[in-house]
Amino acid sequence: MTQFQALTVKLTEFRDERDWKQFHNSKDLALAVSIEAAELNELFLWKSADQVDVSKLKHELADVIAYCLLLANNHNIDVEKALLEKINLNAEKYPVLYPIK
Repeated sequence: MTQFQALTVKLTEFRDERDWKQFHNSKDLALAVSIEAAELNELFLWKSADQVDVSKLKHELADVIAYCLLLANNHNIDVEKALLEKINLNAEKYPVLYPIK
């Protein structure tokens, strides 16, 4: 079991213990990702990057990741595999032009 899968199990157990599955349809999870990402952005509003409150950043980032994992789970997407596929697609799309020496 990957770490992503283990985290998804913990999240779904947490959700199911509270009977929240009814609220976790794909549309609402996608909206939640967007809303939490906006809250993540808000931490940087009117500040330089080094002024961010790291403890708040950690929690908002965790919210975004949690909703992404639940959304992936709804569609049986292997997050690790999907992320690796996307890295490979980006590598093809954006080849290294000037390797760092």
